[in-house]
Amino acid sequence: MKVIDSHTGGEPTRIIVEGGPDLGSGPIADRARRFREEHDHIRSAVCNEPRGHDAMVGGMLCEAHEPGCECGIFYFNNVTTLHMCIHGTIGLIATLAHMGRIGPGRHGIDTPVGVVHADLDETGKVTVANVPSYRYRAGVPVEVPGWGEVKGDIAWGGNWFFLIEGFGPDVEVANLHRLTDFSRAVRRALAAGGITGEDGGEIDHVEVFGPPGNPAEADGRNFVLCPGDAYDRSPCGTGTSAKLACLAAANKLAPGEIWRQASILDTVFEGSYEALDGGRILPRVSGRAWVTGQSIYHFQPDDPFQYGIPTIQAS
Repeated sequence: MKVIDSHTGGEPTRIIVEGGPDLGSGPIADRARRFREEHDHIRSAVCNEPRGHDAMVGGMLCEAHEPGCECGIFYFNNVTTLHMCIHGTIGLIATLAHMGRIGPGRHGIDTPVGVVHADLDETGKVTVANVPSYRYRAGVPVEVPGWGEVKGDIAWGGNWFFLIEGFGPDVEVANLHRLTDFSRAVRRALAAGGITGEDGGEIDHVEVFGPPGNPAEADGRNFVLCPGDAYDRSPCGTGTSAKLACLAAANKLAPGEIWRQASILDTVFEGSYEALDGGRILPRVSGRAWVTGQSIYHFQPDDPFQYGIPTIQAS
């Protein structure tokens, strides 16, 4: 199995480019489901130790189902498949360019949540037009053991997010452990309280906001806890999309206006949006990825961890 690694604003992406399982044809969402149900050992082999680590995000490169797309892709992490991943898509574009498959221009990418378009410019900057995003509920209270009442917005940006500002630890790298503990507690409280996204969608991402470290370079800084309990090293593209949806719904950001979202590591994505009908927006998120290496994986039958060490999530 051949993989190519990259990082987007510090967050890793590992794309399977050869030797993955045969998932048949049809919509990418169906292939992602088959991968999850029948080939989860491959996910573990790619993302978990000893080859990977908790923050690793993998992607399965495949043929597109929808017309006009360069390729199909679905993403996964240390515990499951993901609906969508913007940092991963930026990494995918850098990977395809590294492989010589694409050059500067606009490229259609078929994903489980629909077709997205990514523009690659001459400098390597990638702008992803994400799926329609929206704020579902605003100011939702949840009682979090050890922290009291916490309020946040529920928004869709390709994944379901609970977006928090004004509660919890300060968003600073020195508080990584406290932010992780706080966000885990919030996610558990949401699940215990039956608080979900639309149609019962699980809120599996918690995003905490604070002021930027350098206001000249960013408008805000975030900490994002992903499924699997790893924090996002990048500003999180789907999380930035969810933030844009909330800003738009609150009339705090006009269509076309730039929002500069810093990560906990102070790497920055630029986001803007186009207004759609029904209170939805079309987010555009820009960032940069760098290819860091490529590997060929071997699976020895007598290796007890040939398919990775399963992640054990904190209770």
